[in-house]
Amino acid sequence: MKREIIVTNDGSTTIHLPEWNEQYHSKHGAVQEAYHVFIKNGLSLFSDTTVTILEIGFGTGLNSFITFLEAQKYRLTIDYVGVEAYPISLDEILKMNYIETLKASRYTSVFEKMHAQEWDTKHTISTYFSLLKRKQFFQQITDQDKFNLIYFDAFGARVQPELWTEELFKKMFVSLKKGGVLVTYSAKGSVRRALQHVGFRVERLPGPPGKREMLRAVKI
Repeated sequence: MKREIIVTNDGSTTIHLPEWNEQYHSKHGAVQEAYHVFIKNGLSLFSDTTVTILEIGFGTGLNSFITFLEAQKYRLTIDYVGVEAYPISLDEILKMNYIETLKASRYTSVFEKMHAQEWDTKHTISTYFSLLKRKQFFQQITDQDKFNLIYFDAFGARVQPELWTEELFKKMFVSLKKGGVLVTYSAKGSVRRALQHVGFRVERLPGPPGKREMLRAVKI
């Protein structure tokens, strides 16, 4: 499938798939979306010494890198697992402008290390952040009672409806600890109902720039 690197409205880059007319991040602002959905409405809820995070769709590594920056800033110990079936090439990653956009030049080597590291092996990135990248399909996830927080950042239901089903959300529910949280940019009614049907308490929240709403689900 053809892939193009484009600049989103906040100046940060993402990857566009012309065949699907779909992007890895919001065209209204990749970095803005990541901070709003996953940090402001997800990570900021946790102040525990250790936060375990599962990311559904490691993609360009933007969410994991921003989470690393937050860990350094607030001295949060984060155990991060990113799942991706189709990893992006290192050549493409090096064309992303996240270091510049985030003003994080001191961590350039960290960003590169996160992408160059071996898959399916846990690596200590810093005192506060460890990363395990798992190369697998989301349907193969079998974790139980393991995570505090899930970043659900799969491609949209318009192009991959099979990733937004009760079957997959049941796996997410089981993988979370009690009180665990799932956040996603999606606000579709079908997604909200699927989350509710597997046991989540779901709330609509204001969305990132260009999107009216998003969803947050809690395992009660």
